[in-house]
Amino acid sequence: MIPTLTPVNRWYCPNCGKQDVSYEARPHSRFHICPKLRHLSAPMVPLDTKAKVELREREDYTNGDVVALDPERRRPVMSIITTRDNGQDVAVFAPTATAKGA
Repeated sequence: MIPTLTPVNRWYCPNCGKQDVSYEARPHSRFHICPKLRHLSAPMVPLDTKAKVELREREDYTNGDVVALDPERRRPVMSIITTRDNGQDVAVFAPTATAKGA
């Protein structure tokens, strides 16, 4: 019989310190609701990774666009940027399309 090997992936949030474990073999990432990033869904990083996770407010005029809002300040949020030694990842909150019926 061949034993089944289950990978253990340990994650943490550099902002709030929350830790989590996943058992997925395929490449994946982990998100959580972060109290330090205004309760938005933010990425976690592998446990031994030095990283910085920042929230970026939208800097242009929304003009009625349906956008993600910061729950505390009610300001439009553009993205969350994760910066590591070997690069950056960005989770973008794109505006939602709307339509009006006649």
